[in-house]
Amino acid sequence: MRAISPAESCHVMEPDSLLEADVVLMGARQEGYLLAIGGLKVIAPGHAELKSMHMLEAVRGQGAGRKVLQALIKQAGTMGWQAVSLETGSEGPFEPARQLYQSHGFKECTPFGAYAEDPLSVFMTCVI
Repeated sequence: MRAISPAESCHVMEPDSLLEADVVLMGARQEGYLLAIGGLKVIAPGHAELKSMHMLEAVRGQGAGRKVLQALIKQAGTMGWQAVSLETGSEGPFEPARQLYQSHGFKECTPFGAYAEDPLSVFMTCVI
């Protein structure tokens, strides 16, 4: 993301923040290799943000990201959260991610939390 988005439009979590108490982190492995990863961060009571979804380029389209997303949505429901929102890029390279999110019930929404309108961002939310 940092390679294709300017710093002011790049909202990734720093690796150390993924270890905080209000973050759920899940990954998919095969033969010891991490293929996909994603996290949820609490942003308000009953509301989490999907953060740091990444897949190895070599395995994109093979279902690892889909399985991580499904596991994160299920975990959000288990934890009693009613909604999961996300921010992703608006440009072409982010289209597969937007399609993945849409296929799991995410719909475009206005900026949430501390986000502001940004032409390089798409905001989405899913009611659990």
